[in-house]
Amino acid sequence: MSRIVIAGGGFAGVWAAKAAARIRRQAGRAGEDVEITLIAPGEDLVIRPRLYEAGPERMRVPLDGVLAPIGVRRLRAEVTDVDLPGRRVLLAGPAGPVPFDRLVLATGSRVRKPALPGAGALHYIDTLDEAHALDRRLRSLAGLPDTPGRFTVVVVGSGLAGVELAGTLPERLAAYPGARIVLVERAQLPAPGLGDEARPLVLDAFARSGAEWRTGCSPLSYDGTTLGLSDGTRLEAATVVWTGGLTASPLTARFPGPRDGLGRLLVDEQLRLPEAEGVFAAGDTAAAAVEDGRTATQSCQYAIPSGATAGHNAVADLTGEPVAVFRPDPYVTCVDLGPSEAVLTTGWDRSLARSGADAKALKQHINTRLIYP
Repeated sequence: MSRIVIAGGGFAGVWAAKAAARIRRQAGRAGEDVEITLIAPGEDLVIRPRLYEAGPERMRVPLDGVLAPIGVRRLRAEVTDVDLPGRRVLLAGPAGPVPFDRLVLATGSRVRKPALPGAGALHYIDTLDEAHALDRRLRSLAGLPDTPGRFTVVVVGSGLAGVELAGTLPERLAAYPGARIVLVERAQLPAPGLGDEARPLVLDAFARSGAEWRTGCSPLSYDGTTLGLSDGTRLEAATVVWTGGLTASPLTARFPGPRDGLGRLLVDEQLRLPEAEGVFAAGDTAAAAVEDGRTATQSCQYAIPSGATAGHNAVADLTGEPVAVFRPDPYVTCVDLGPSEAVLTTGWDRSLARSGADAKALKQHINTRLIYP
């Protein structure tokens, strides 16, 4: 029996499992002796790109409903280490190690949490539990102590997560007259990564909603009521949400080979780790080359196809089927700006392709159809 182990139950892991099961069927008799196991600490695929929205209880898909019909075994556990010479993954808790012949590393990424004083009082939207905590907070502002910042929500960071979260806040805070929304961005320009063509539309949408910007500064401290900024000013705010950048899963540190500034492992065009035979990396753990000499971003857009490529190749490597080269679709960005509008950009220069209701319809299609298994 040949054993494929997929570490991680996010987008890359689930699509790796689907692709591995598909090529196993196509391999006929050669695939009959291939066992596929997905190891993840949770029971669900969390629809992480939607955690900026209200109602996070809707943002999950039970893994068993996806994996059981395709003959993929699920093991609920956390992979804590990898014994490469022994060809096995080590798990937290009493469960014993799991042997593998081919391994797909798809343990994802996590938000980079700041080391500032009072960071424990910040909110995040990186995990389902964190999204639930923020949702509960926004629903209960009326019950908080009557402080000047009681109905002020500060969003730190104006990348995709920060902008999309801020776009939902006017509707989520509608029950609180006088509620204030402030975006804090360390760059001089607001929403610096969204491109020169889309940025004016973002600013216009936020101006109409009454959101404020504080650019060229970063948080220095937070005591639960007051956020101190690097420009010497202070913001009274009972709720501060940190949406800073991502870093690859710490499990990547257990593998040899070069990595990029985000902690991602450099892979070849088949998503193999050149320094670790029989290991493939996908999703946010992999620094994979894409078009125009660029590297894939840490996003669902690349996690899904890279997972599919890695899962296919892990099985094909054992059964003699043709391996695949990672060739994802060209880069696009679709950014939600609230209940009725969005912007779509194409290419790495982020040329504006759609806006308004047209882009919003596409965003809804992505969020409710395309990113579900």
